[in-house]
Amino acid sequence: MTRIREERIVEADADDVWAIIGEFETGPVRMAPGFVVDSRLEEPGTRFVTFANGMTARERLIELDAEGRSFTYAVTGGSVTPTHDRATMRVRPTAEGRCVFSWTRDVLPDGVVEPMRQAMAYGADLIKLTMEDLAKAAGRAG
Repeated sequence: MTRIREERIVEADADDVWAIIGEFETGPVRMAPGFVVDSRLEEPGTRFVTFANGMTARERLIELDAEGRSFTYAVTGGSVTPTHDRATMRVRPTAEGRCVFSWTRDVLPDGVVEPMRQAMAYGADLIKLTMEDLAKAAGRAG
């Protein structure tokens, strides 16, 4: 099993970032616009995500910790079907107006590791950019 970890310092308030990332149904489209083109609940606790390149993922929510600003989920179907997948997204405040976004994933088999690593790196960069752009826009609006 391989662990993939992406972490970014985000120049935005942790609560504001969590309000988007922690929204299981619509969060993917809002946090990574253009990379994720659709996200919808198929049933409670299971979402179906469509990416701009046509790939899809069925993801099952394992645990949501709103107070700790984290959730854990697993890819259970779609275009890529790992034999094991467990991913966690977490937002931690570090200073006023700043937080750390971390995304970890344990995955098997080895053949899906590199494509997932690349997608997570790109996604984490886009999430950082999106959250910072939203924070700047809110600052100008207020």
